[in-house]
Amino acid sequence: MAHQEYFFAYLSRMRYIDRWGLMRNTVEENIQEHSHMVAVLAHALAVIRRDVLGGQADPGLAAAAALYHDAPEILTGDLPTPVKYDNPEIRDAYKQVEAVAARKLLGMLPEALRPAFSPLLLEEYDPGTRALVKAADKLSAHLKCLEELKAGNAEFKQAAEQTLEALTQMGLPEVDYFLEHFLPAFQLTLDELQ
Repeated sequence: MAHQEYFFAYLSRMRYIDRWGLMRNTVEENIQEHSHMVAVLAHALAVIRRDVLGGQADPGLAAAAALYHDAPEILTGDLPTPVKYDNPEIRDAYKQVEAVAARKLLGMLPEALRPAFSPLLLEEYDPGTRALVKAADKLSAHLKCLEELKAGNAEFKQAAEQTLEALTQMGLPEVDYFLEHFLPAFQLTLDELQ
């Protein structure tokens, strides 16, 4: 099999890369599950921007960008946020490692497919979409924290506070809209939802 045919086989391995490695989880989460949720949330934020707030957004691009936002971690693993962002030198070095991994994944595609995947893997799309994906990523992390807290896992209390603070500091009206209209449902118990 040609090296250029490995791309989707590698993507299928996203389910083996666990998130939240420094914390005890009541329910494990992998980057495949996380990427799906980030795609759902990025799509929603883009729709809110476009249809509620009257701004410019491409929900399809936002969803696709979110699906691939952690793809380089197939090759690098998931570096926990406290390690990744605690030191600017580590953050910048890790961004370079992720860029190398993204280019390696891109090289696993036939030449004809690379132009379609390159912007997604290399995050070469407009800043507005990038902000939506980043917000969706943080929102997904916050929702995971809320789920862990509902399950009685107090270890996620500080992470829940930090992710909520980061979300509000983004200053994105789409995020504020989502938090106001949809976050309360995540705070209900499963029994209340039935």
